[in-house]
Order: sequence, then C-alpha cells, then structure tokens
Amino acid sequence: MSDVELFNLGPIIKLLMLALVLAMGPLSWVWLKHRHAQVPQRVRQLTLLTLFLTFDLVLFGSFTRLTDSGLGCPDWPGCYGHASPVGAQASIDTAQTAMPTGPVTWSKAWIEMIHRYLAMTVGVLILTLAVFSWRTERSFWGWPTLTLIWVCVQGAFGAFTVTMKLFPAIVSMHLLGGMLLAVLLTLQLVRQRHSPWTEERRAIPTAVYGLTLITALVLVFQILLGAWVSSNYAVLACDTYPQCQQHWWPEMDFSKAFELWRHLGVDAQGQPLPFAALTAIHFVHRWHAVLAALLLIATAWSWLKHGLSHMGWGLLALVLLQFITGISNAVLGWPMLAALLHTGAAVSMLVLLSWTLGTTQAQHPRQIAATFSRPLL
Repeated sequence: MSDVELFNLGPIIKLLMLALVLAMGPLSWVWLKHRHAQVPQRVRQLTLLTLFLTFDLVLFGSFTRLTDSGLGCPDWPGCYGHASPVGAQASIDTAQTAMPTGPVTWSKAWIEMIHRYLAMTVGVLILTLAVFSWRTERSFWGWPTLTLIWVCVQGAFGAFTVTMKLFPAIVSMHLLGGMLLAVLLTLQLVRQRHSPWTEERRAIPTAVYGLTLITALVLVFQILLGAWVSSNYAVLACDTYPQCQQHWWPEMDFSKAFELWRHLGVDAQGQPLPFAALTAIHFVHRWHAVLAALLLIATAWSWLKHGLSHMGWGLLALVLLQFITGISNAVLGWPMLAALLHTGAAVSMLVLLSWTLGTTQAQHPRQIAATFSRPLL
C-alpha cells in the first residue's frame, strides 16, 4: 500500500460516466412514474428520492466503517487506478496475500467502491436538482446551490478520509457532513416553490420553536461526539451500562482524548493513544447523550401539546430506538445491526427536527395574544 499513488485521477472519466449511467436509473423512474405531473411536482419527487438515497448513503458509509473497508481501495477516486475492483484484481490479490485480514481484501474493496458509486450517484442527482432550480427560479442562490456546494465539500472529505488513512477528525466530519447533506435536502424539499408548505407555515409558540432549534443544535453536537467515538474505535471502551468499566468515574485522559489533529491510534506527538483517552471519548459522548435525550423528549412533548402529534410520537420512538441501540453497542460488543440502527436513528431525528423547523414558524406576539383572548367555550 505504501507504493500506491494516493490521488490517481486516471479513472476519473470512466467514473463520471458510470455515475451518469447510475443516476439515469432514479431519474428515469421519477420521470416515468410521474410523467403526467407537472415538472415542479416531478422535481419534488426527485428531491424526495435523493433524500432517501442520501439516507442510504449515510448508512452504507457507516457499514463501510464498521467492516473496516475505508481503505479497501487505498487510492482515490478509483481502486489502484481502475474504475472498479475488477481491473485492480492483481493489486488486490497481492495486498491480500501480504495481509490476509486487510485493510485491502476483495470484499472490502467492493464495499468501498460501492460506497463511492452511491456517493457519485447522489452527487449527480443533486447537480440535476440545482440545474432545475437555476432554470425555474432564475437565481443561482438558494438551498439547491448550497446543497450542491456541500456535496462537493463532502466529496473532498471522502477523498481525504482515504488519502489521510482514516484521520479521525476527517472521518468524523465526513459522517457529520453526510447527515448535514440530508438536512439540506430536507430543507430543499420543504422550501420548494411548488410545495404546499411554502405559502403558509404552521405557527407554533416562539418557545416551542426556539426549543426545537436548540435541540437540533445540541443533537448535531451529540452526533459529532458519536462520530468521534466511532472514528477512534472507542465504542467498547465502556462495556457496561450505566457504569463504565464497573465505575461511575473511570480513569480518563481528557487532554489526549480531544486532541483533534492527530492520526488514528496515536496522540499529537505520535505516541500510542492511551486507553484512558478512549474511555474519556466514550464517557463524554455517553453523558452528553443524557442532555440531548432530555431536550429531545421535552421537544417531542411540546409538539404533542401543540398539535404536532405525528412528529412528537415519531421523535419519541426514535429517542427510544437510539437509547436501546446505544446501550446495545456497548454491552453487546458493537453488533452490526445495532450500530447501523444507531446511525439511522440519529440522521432520522435530525431530518425530523429540520422538517419541523422548515414547516413551522414562531408565533407572532399578536397571534399569541389572540389565542389567549379566545373564549374557552
């Protein structure tokens, strides 16, 4: 692997052509299924499908990390300078013979490249949505353009994830970036001009709207902490619950735990990362989850009280799923299904909060006064 050219743009044309071919599948499906609908309605359906594929992309990225396939192809954007593992078979066989368990194996190479193919497909779909936005709205600024810019940034994170050998800070930002991409598509879906929510958003009390916004921000930080746990492989540093290593306050090294600019498994000075640092990483994520959970439950309860019942019950169900899978990850040895569900629940909560923020608005003081002035009977 040390002799591999990390950035090898040789297969870029083939990969771009492949991305166009793959993107034609969902594009054709949307246009044929909704061929009698107006173009704005078809664009909205394409946005919804792109959001669904982005959700799949986040989960498959988690699967790639959980299977240790992030370096299945040690160069970027192809695999040993080829557009697929088929052309790189000789190089993969050589690497697998030298190290049978990886990081390069035949299966890991395919997992890594399928993740890249899906990412490129999502990128083409987002570009398509941006082009339609530019044509219909006669403006280059808006959610579609911001989403297009962010997917390019996300692609850069993906490239550096490989070329910087799973650098924890880059891997964490790559995971968070995928979730933020889903948020941007959600807001894009809500704010499209042909959407029924554009003309009139539901008014809710300012306190409820503010609580929803604060909860979303806290959840983003909690997701970033979770990404830091995962990228440092600190999930099993605490294998009991609610205690950690049979202690309420185990030995921890916070200074080493949050040195951000360092390689995987070592501190900023290049020395092996102590286990106490991994414990601190896990511990902070676990106890910050308490704050996030309390805010999520309070937000869900406030939604239920103000007519957002479907949203409220959905959020409570996701909090429960996140709690169960979070404990399962620690005490059951990080099982694949629990880990994927944990990631899926996190992105689902973020999308749900974003959807609610996009489809509601803070109630004007006059509206609040009018509400309290209405007769009870």
